[in-house]
Amino acid sequence: MPGIFGGIHILRKIFLVLVLIFAALFYTLLFRSLNSVSVYAGGKPVLVIENKVFENLQPFIIENGNVLISYNIIKENLDPYIFWDPVENKVTITTYNKTVRLKTDSLTAMINTKPVEISFPVKVLGEPYIPIRLLEELYGIDVRVLPDYDRVIIDRKVAVRKMGRTLGREVAVKLSPSWFSPTVKNVKQSQELTVYGYEKGWYQVRTKDGVVGFVPGKKLEVFEMSFKVEKAPEKFVQNPGRGKLNMVWDYIHSATPDVHRENAPKGLDIISPTWFSIIDGRGTIESKADISYVEWAHKNNLAVWALIDNSFDPNITHDFLKSSEARENIIRQILMYAELFHLDGINVDFENINLEDKNLLVQFMRELVPVMHEAGITVSQDITVKSQSANWSLCYDRKELGKIVDYLVLMAYDEHWAGSPESGSVASIGWVERGIKTLLEDVPPEKVILGLPFYTREWEETPGPDGTPVVKSKALSMAQARETLKKNKARMSWDEASGQNFAYYTKGDSVYKIWLEDEMSIKLKTSLVRKYDLAGAAAWRKGFEESPVWDVIFEVLKSPGKV
Repeated sequence: MPGIFGGIHILRKIFLVLVLIFAALFYTLLFRSLNSVSVYAGGKPVLVIENKVFENLQPFIIENGNVLISYNIIKENLDPYIFWDPVENKVTITTYNKTVRLKTDSLTAMINTKPVEISFPVKVLGEPYIPIRLLEELYGIDVRVLPDYDRVIIDRKVAVRKMGRTLGREVAVKLSPSWFSPTVKNVKQSQELTVYGYEKGWYQVRTKDGVVGFVPGKKLEVFEMSFKVEKAPEKFVQNPGRGKLNMVWDYIHSATPDVHRENAPKGLDIISPTWFSIIDGRGTIESKADISYVEWAHKNNLAVWALIDNSFDPNITHDFLKSSEARENIIRQILMYAELFHLDGINVDFENINLEDKNLLVQFMRELVPVMHEAGITVSQDITVKSQSANWSLCYDRKELGKIVDYLVLMAYDEHWAGSPESGSVASIGWVERGIKTLLEDVPPEKVILGLPFYTREWEETPGPDGTPVVKSKALSMAQARETLKKNKARMSWDEASGQNFAYYTKGDSVYKIWLEDEMSIKLKTSLVRKYDLAGAAAWRKGFEESPVWDVIFEVLKSPGKV
């Protein structure tokens, strides 16, 4: 009966195939069930910033339909410069042209110096929570709230995004780039996903509802999508008309002199009168400003960058830097004076600062500059050459300050200062050049103005009881130095090492030494502006120079062919 047995054999084969098919289907369904994970489980609010997921603690809160995001998450992921003052309950946010102050539980925000009503205040629940809608314009972000998922998605506004369209009837989004990884979501055909990277044949993607995972490269058609993004405001650049910037400080002792009979020095662009001082920890500003001086300067095509100092007092400086109220008070006063006296710029000359206040100095400048920019005012800041002195050098975070201000003015003098234990140059050429090089490690050259000395020091060395010279010094203007050498018939020769004329004479047991600042030394130092393509030069101070020096500076900074 071979026919019957043959039929049974065929039936067995069909049965076996059906068993294998059902087994495969069962295994597939079982594997899919066991190899799928539920993302963002636990009923907690979830924040997604681009492809980064935050489930820890409480990334945001929702009150009366308003979403408020955690201060710490903002600081770590959106804005490292956001500032919280827990003593005065203020959050400060700064951008290129805005300083925004938010007081806890207040519906009034201060944007620059103007009060603005907001719809919902900052809340403090262990840390501040900031209304997210307020942040959209400030940070250039898009925010989507998915109340059904208790989820918030934040994307940065960019001109071009990499996107992907799924291929195939259904695409599994995996937890990691592997076929054996759990599935976090199944996506239907032709769904658009945001693409963040490519790894081992897998794309990292994010779904529209904020699930982040991986899909195989062959399951995704990748393309670019363009978006309209508002152009950021252009950063201000001072235009001297021709060549490099040429600036001079004008020291005002007690009252501003009448300058109407004076002619502006040849090639000068900017004059900086020392008009303002912060005299106490509350931020009170003492002023010596005079509108007639500004009128004279503008008539002579000079920009006025008025100087403000910190009284060179570290205690006063500490008190006003640590207080949000005091910093705000100072900025309001500076703006008032700038508008009242039609100033073109502010030159911040804070010196002798406690090292512990280094970051607070950066914060003050970060709050000051946007307010000045909105008013069209240039902000420059004076800094010293790098050294190991805590209060006179290490207190400056040059890299961060260089990002904020329009210009950093390198005070490349006082190599040997008034109280120096040894005689020496105020600004030898090698020391100045090294100072420029080390600053350029942190700050781009177009933001650096080189400070030049129009003064020198006369050093007196007298033998002490043990034979070691006792050193004293006094500052001299160029004319005073020349008269001193002439009066004492001093011997003078060129010192190649310092790039200066060196002179000395004796009187009794004392030896007097002077490293001169004159046309030759100033020309050498000014030439470094060209060599390193710096923004320009600034000289301390007006009245200490002899007139031929201005011709030298003009030749280097302004001559045709040297632009």
